[in-house]
Amino acid sequence: MSVLPLTGVVRPYAWGSRNLIAELQGRPAPTDEPEAELWLGAHPGDPATVAAKDGPVSLEALIAGDPKGQLGEPVLEAFGPRLPFLLKVLAAAAPLSLQAHPDLEYAKRAYARQEADSSLPRNYTDANHKPEMLVAITPFEALCGFREPVAAAEALDAFGLASLAPVVEALRGGDLRTAVRSLLTWPADDRDQLGGVVAATAQRAGSHHPQAASLALAADLAQHYPGDPGVLVALLLNHVRLAPGEAIWMPAGNLHAYLRGAGVELMAASDNVLRGGLTPKRVDVDELLNVLRFEVLDDPILRSAEVAPGVSTWQVPIPDFQLLRVELDGARPPVEVPATGPRIILATAGDVFVGESVDGTPVELTPGRAAYASADAGAIKVAGTGQAFVAAVPA
Repeated sequence: MSVLPLTGVVRPYAWGSRNLIAELQGRPAPTDEPEAELWLGAHPGDPATVAAKDGPVSLEALIAGDPKGQLGEPVLEAFGPRLPFLLKVLAAAAPLSLQAHPDLEYAKRAYARQEADSSLPRNYTDANHKPEMLVAITPFEALCGFREPVAAAEALDAFGLASLAPVVEALRGGDLRTAVRSLLTWPADDRDQLGGVVAATAQRAGSHHPQAASLALAADLAQHYPGDPGVLVALLLNHVRLAPGEAIWMPAGNLHAYLRGAGVELMAASDNVLRGGLTPKRVDVDELLNVLRFEVLDDPILRSAEVAPGVSTWQVPIPDFQLLRVELDGARPPVEVPATGPRIILATAGDVFVGESVDGTPVELTPGRAAYASADAGAIKVAGTGQAFVAAVPA
């Protein structure tokens, strides 16, 4: 069976970069509008297109026409007639919203309640969870998971605001829930003043202040989102800086936000997002608090492990997806990727040969280009020089 060239869909969110995705793909930059995410999957929100035997077709329609052949029996039995993961290239030029995602059981219950009662807020688009991981392909900054509450208390205390004293006290007592609720329900009339204090304190403190890094982060976020209490919620989280090839893992209930940079992102096929600030969009504080897990994430960095010569992966504790990275130096024989079922291959460097198309011509991927292999396509062997990522379902 053949490997099919795959064309993704670019989403132009305002926080997106006008350079990163275009430069990855070798297109002119800057682009006319922001390019935030390149979707490579079968999600009904924006399914990618494959070059099939009878012409271009959406990947969603291709799978629907032959679920068993495309997905394989194990994936079909476990997840139904759908691709259980969504692969993206994400490119942030400005901070994204603070957000978290429900676990699977909660998503099922919440979606069912919402569908049964039209008066409820429309927080959920489906009944699925949305755990996700991201591997940096440029230097990347993110907020990921709660840090030690005492450290967060020291950061907030640096602003010298008497009104923040109850939040600082809650954090020193380890009460993350009360601190988050207090900040997200901050009186609307006082929010502009809060933003001004953040900027003034950061400017006055200087680089030698013990909390200089936290103050600078808050000031930067306040420039993008003045008067948003999410600026202070951000200081409760780990501020992570990734080098290319490093990864972070965001399980259910993990409060996080991407700040800047480009990465390969893989997630369960869902669009369920509960926002908690740094956004002009609606924030449902009560529902977010239902979803959040108020536990410290000591080490947000996800380490890779080699699983075959030239092939590494990141272990994540869910059955929906796995991500493999293939490194090719041109001298190594073709590398067989240890993955079965439906797979999406994305090149991020060099020139990577991934198989033959329906007419027998080689499918060669340059950076930012992708291909799809069905379950009945058999093993994938990649060759050439460069780097590719393969999204698949764990065997």
